[in-house]
Amino acid sequence: MISSNIKKNIFYHLPFFLIISLPFFLITGPFLSDLAVSLCAIIFIINTIINKNIFFKYYINKFFLFFLFFWIILIISSLFSENIFFSMSSSLPYLRFGIFTLSFWYLIDCENKILQYIFYSFLFSFSILIIDGYLQFFIGKNIFGWEIIGTRVSSFFKDELILGSYLSRLYPIFFALFILKFLNNFKSLTFFIALTFFILIEVLIFLSGERVAFFYLNFATLLIIALSNNFKMLRIASVIISSVLILFISYFKPVYFERVIERTLLQIGLIENKDISFSDKKLNINYDLKKNSLLVFSQEHQDHYKSAWKMFKDNKILGIGTKLFRKNCNNEKYKISFESCTTHPHNTYVQLLAENGLLGFITIFFIFFYLIFSCIKHLYLKIFYKKMLFTDFQISLLATFIISLWPFVPTGNFLNNWLSIVYFFPVGIFLWSVQERSKR
Repeated sequence: MISSNIKKNIFYHLPFFLIISLPFFLITGPFLSDLAVSLCAIIFIINTIINKNIFFKYYINKFFLFFLFFWIILIISSLFSENIFFSMSSSLPYLRFGIFTLSFWYLIDCENKILQYIFYSFLFSFSILIIDGYLQFFIGKNIFGWEIIGTRVSSFFKDELILGSYLSRLYPIFFALFILKFLNNFKSLTFFIALTFFILIEVLIFLSGERVAFFYLNFATLLIIALSNNFKMLRIASVIISSVLILFISYFKPVYFERVIERTLLQIGLIENKDISFSDKKLNINYDLKKNSLLVFSQEHQDHYKSAWKMFKDNKILGIGTKLFRKNCNNEKYKISFESCTTHPHNTYVQLLAENGLLGFITIFFIFFYLIFSCIKHLYLKIFYKKMLFTDFQISLLATFIISLWPFVPTGNFLNNWLSIVYFFPVGIFLWSVQERSKR
């Protein structure tokens, strides 16, 4: 048990406040959210030194040992790179995310009501984005006067265009906390309020114009419906109604359907080429998706991948070094075209191959493979033996992990601070839930 005096000092109150505030901090940008994570990690290290009895439980476990293994790969990859200090500036501080996870787990052990507070934090953060996002959609400006970016709703993210990413990546975590809160107290009124709220979120992700975010939303929803026992009707109902609303919006504003649905289906070859043309006046971009012109988008990503593949072939075991794709992509040896150079190759696994070699790639792919295998095993036990390997709460968290590591979509920089916080935020919750279930 955690002694009561710990709860009264800085080792409890400051991390408690910082973690509860993270959903809101992530809206403001990377600074406050990264500062919160770093402070939580530092405070937990100090707490560990003072209270050595917590060391073995939180540091000597499969998660943290596996995390340390990956972190050491990042360090070694940087040490053998051509630009050690620049590469190490990303590798070395990465440790804070693993420590942050332990800090979060520890706080839930101290007082699991923190999860209820985090639920309300998500509720507040999502609510302000819903209100502001729809305001921007209907009148063209949000409450700060920031105009809609062409046809893409961005709300408080202004010109970053990550509203959909924020909502889709955190939605399964919010749904997991919703399950935890209402599992034993789910009434008709709660159903209709939640249904309305979820529909608003789903439609807003579509209005953000982020195709990967829309895929994440639907894929996570499919996983939750297929693998869970409770709240299925809530998710099915929200998907059906939001789909009807999306079709309604698409009828009157076909530019949204063309960008999110048709453009994607054309790119992956599921429908035949057809003439699609729409204009984004705010960005001064004309999207002319006639025969073969659509390859401009995909060709750019392909050039990133080809450049990264060349780097991997020259450095198969450890890669060129963490964060060094941006430094090497203009090298004539690796350059594919004028569009092939960027800060990262826009795919997690391609980035790992290029920057951290087979060791980095296999480590993260193993996690993804294990998650998929666990979900298949869960589904098998559920269908044939009426047993649940995971709770519905855990299924929603697993959906978050799977969409974060899904290999077949363009992604952000895997080591980006903002994205790393999103990746690691639910891990502490999941570790706590596994521990609690093992006690039963």
